[in-house]
Amino acid sequence: MKDRSYRKPLMPENAKRVFEGEIFDMYQWEQELYDGTSATFEKGSRPDTAIVFPITETGEILIIEDSQPHRETVLTSVSGRIESGETPEEGARRELLEETGYEANTWESFYTSTPVEKLDWVNYVFIAKGCKKIKDAKPDAGEKIVIRSVTFDELILLASEGKLRGKDFSIMVLQAMLNPEKMKDLRKKFTP
Repeated sequence: MKDRSYRKPLMPENAKRVFEGEIFDMYQWEQELYDGTSATFEKGSRPDTAIVFPITETGEILIIEDSQPHRETVLTSVSGRIESGETPEEGARRELLEETGYEANTWESFYTSTPVEKLDWVNYVFIAKGCKKIKDAKPDAGEKIVIRSVTFDELILLASEGKLRGKDFSIMVLQAMLNPEKMKDLRKKFTP
């Protein structure tokens, strides 16, 4: 299993790896059923993801147009795999610098999510405030990135219309649109 000293795996202790891939591994284990019989269960595993909503010193929120050879261009937040030996925040700091060339003054844990039940995979989402550019971006060889800056209201509109990748954030936005108090709290989180 990947080095995840920062969290407990979402995998039964008796699970055995039956396939090892570049990104995904597959595990199986015997599970006792309610009637006393047993069956083989499976679950995939992949490195966790660090996701960042960077906010500049002037209050602009940075998002990216991310192009990769295997898919269409998507509008998304800064994100990437947490590397072996990194904590989620270390991975978030590295991804922000690589994809945008920005560093942040302060970091806040925003939320975590487990996007797929059948995968041992957690998304760690951060808000990075006081971001300023310190060097040129150096994205991975397999990605082309264009940085866009948006206001809070533009971010909310993109997420509510499904134009910003990330269903967990979109759901949070839609819930906030139905509850003025939640929207007020969300806006406060994105205030520089």
